[in-house]
Amino acid sequence: MIVRIAFAIAASAAIVAAPAQAQAPASQAPASQAPAAQSPAAQAAVPAAPPQYGVPIGLENSRKAAAAAIAEVAKIGANPMAIAIVDPGGYLVYFERMDNTQYASGRIAIEKARSAALFRRPSKAFEDALAGGRNAILALHGAMPIEGGVPIIAGGKLIGAIGASGGTSQQDGVVAGAGAKAVSP
Repeated sequence: MIVRIAFAIAASAAIVAAPAQAQAPASQAPASQAPAAQSPAAQAAVPAAPPQYGVPIGLENSRKAAAAAIAEVAKIGANPMAIAIVDPGGYLVYFERMDNTQYASGRIAIEKARSAALFRRPSKAFEDALAGGRNAILALHGAMPIEGGVPIIAGGKLIGAIGASGGTSQQDGVVAGAGAKAVSP
């Protein structure tokens, strides 16, 4: 018993006295070596910084975005849609549902807009990541991995987002893009 206690004390002392060391990943060069210049392809893989937040979209610009989106629905011949505009925090500012739009599209349009606002990127980015095998996207609370949510940028800043639902996801993306473009210079 005394031998076990002595061994435990000696082992603890050795662990405490040893300097802390972390193992660097195999892909990293030791700290003594200068980092190699990145290739243009590696530099292009770095995502751009998300836009800064701006003054939240108001009712007038929300109506303008929704009108442009609804005009685009008629232009491309899509099914009736629901259009939602949210502020940068994802809170609903304006909502419009065309006659004969499926009822589920109302909530879906809001969630697409909310996803685009909260994550400061189009909802298609999540759809593409999921299609590429990034199933972890499904664990992101509030991320809607279906095309049709687009950030609204004015003066280089995020002022809100628009979501469209009722057509195919590609049609929803085109419609939401038209609404966002109507407000974004």
